[in-house]
Amino acid sequence: MPEGHTIHRLAADHRDLFAGRPARVSSPQGKFADSAALLDGRVLETAEAHGKHLFLGFAATGWVHIHLGLFGKLGFGAGQAPPPTETVRLRLANPGAYADLRGPTTCALITDGEKQAIHDRLGPDPLRSGDDPDKAWRRISRSRTTIAALLMDQKVIAGVGNVYRAEVLFRHGIDPYRPGRDLTRSAWDAIWADLVVLMREGVRNNRIDTVRPEHMPEAMGRPPRVDDHGGEVYVYRRAHLPCHVCDGEIRTAELAARNLFWCPTCQ
Repeated sequence: MPEGHTIHRLAADHRDLFAGRPARVSSPQGKFADSAALLDGRVLETAEAHGKHLFLGFAATGWVHIHLGLFGKLGFGAGQAPPPTETVRLRLANPGAYADLRGPTTCALITDGEKQAIHDRLGPDPLRSGDDPDKAWRRISRSRTTIAALLMDQKVIAGVGNVYRAEVLFRHGIDPYRPGRDLTRSAWDAIWADLVVLMREGVRNNRIDTVRPEHMPEAMGRPPRVDDHGGEVYVYRRAHLPCHVCDGEIRTAELAARNLFWCPTCQ
């Protein structure tokens, strides 16, 4: 499932390619056909993200709410759009660009009130200007749940997925099994500040890099990481490999139905 930086990047791409202009809106698959007919020819005014939720704003007509889930894909193309395939749930197009959405968990036309209800149930997002980390801290500081599970709970903090969860805990030397209520406020503040920086870099570079300069391949004389999930990381998908910092073995285990990665020595 894409992490929050990817959804914010998709929102920015929609603003760049479609905002301020009428869009041709269709649903070749048919599952969004009625709503697409209402939107066709309307101006896309804005696009925004909150965690893993994407919102395309068509003013009084409403918002297209998209959640990609595990299998959803959203791709862009330049120029005249080719004939769509039957798997395209939603197509936006103008003379210069098009975007095709396939296989999302959610694609629905919603009202302002319904959109606000989604925001209300989500935790603060490190990539949303003005979101308050205190809201997350109030829940974390009272919880017996592990910090690793809390960071993945979108009601606590929105947009953090398995990669950022594993990496930010490593970067701050925090045992992933530590209960939230045993985390210090200074540690939480450091985690939030680090997520803001790392996820902004993720939006900018369209990939996840979490390794500090002194641990990069050229600094350590090691081969670069080859993985379809992004750039250089400390522990994510590095089970049984040596830690870049202490040379100990990276561990993995299942936690809350997701694979957790950590270094027992450094954390």
